[in-house]
Amino acid sequence: MYIKRILLAIALIGLIAGGIFAYMVYGTFFNPNTNFNNKEAFVYIPSSASFEEVTQLLEPLLLDLDAFASAAERKGYAQNVKGGKYRITRGMNNNEIINSLRSSNIPVKVSFNNQERVEDLAGRIAEQIEADSASLLKAFKDTEFLKSNGFNMENQLSLYIPNSYEFFWNTNAEDFRNRMLKEYKRFWNEDRIAKSKALGMEPNEVVALASIVHKETAKVEERPKVAGLYLNRIKSGMLLQADPTVIYSIKKETGNFDTIIKRVLYKDLESESPYNTYKYPGVPPGPITMPDISAVDAVLNPEKHNYYYMVANVENFGYHMFAEDMAQHNRNKVQYIRWINAQKINR
Repeated sequence: MYIKRILLAIALIGLIAGGIFAYMVYGTFFNPNTNFNNKEAFVYIPSSASFEEVTQLLEPLLLDLDAFASAAERKGYAQNVKGGKYRITRGMNNNEIINSLRSSNIPVKVSFNNQERVEDLAGRIAEQIEADSASLLKAFKDTEFLKSNGFNMENQLSLYIPNSYEFFWNTNAEDFRNRMLKEYKRFWNEDRIAKSKALGMEPNEVVALASIVHKETAKVEERPKVAGLYLNRIKSGMLLQADPTVIYSIKKETGNFDTIIKRVLYKDLESESPYNTYKYPGVPPGPITMPDISAVDAVLNPEKHNYYYMVANVENFGYHMFAEDMAQHNRNKVQYIRWINAQKINR
């Protein structure tokens, strides 16, 4: 009888201990453990992060960091941290948080346009993914990669088609660059390549000309007309004589791309830079900016006309006045010269 009582007592103690243990385990895994009022919060975990670094990132978001750490150890997450962007929603328990951190890396939208140099592009991309600007620039300027894919240091900006793309936040520099190469090949489909060949130009030459068109006019609807003008010049053997290329050559020679030049002077036209289209025929050796897709397609689908000259229309800002011959152009230019002098724009 006495032994039975002892056994019952032991069993009861075991049940109580088991209950307490189960309760503690349940609490560790399944009690809500968030400490923010918004509907959701995001955590960015670097690719090389340790579990300790993850807990530091999570600390402001959790009620009980120790409970999370205990659950993470038991589920094996502490030894298998993965970089990326992760969402934690209000009211999540540790089990749900850990499952999210394990398998729910959220893509981020990466956007870029209007960059004048790969250095600018690297800085822009570094603001949106984990890779820093130094590693991105190194990947961009990899001469072996450029050569093997038909690019060089002058035209490498042509590789990057401005748009919005989805990437995982923890994408490294080489993977970003390689993805952009795939997007470039996708962009230059059979139709665009056929149109490029019909113009007697390579895709990179089209992009170089499109960059001039892009700089000449911000009006998308005017770009096919401007593209047609420059193509008329190329076909007739004229120099492009595009002011934006002269401005770019000045920036490139000085190394100061923050320079603002509103007026090209006659002395600027003497630059020996290969980007100076007042001296050197054809398109420049590379783009002077990253052209919009609309500018590229404007070159591939130019407006057919007989215009060879244009000047800014000061009565309709943003647009141009076009002319078929120099006499008409000189008449159009009078109003522009009068206006720019009145504004006292000397540079």
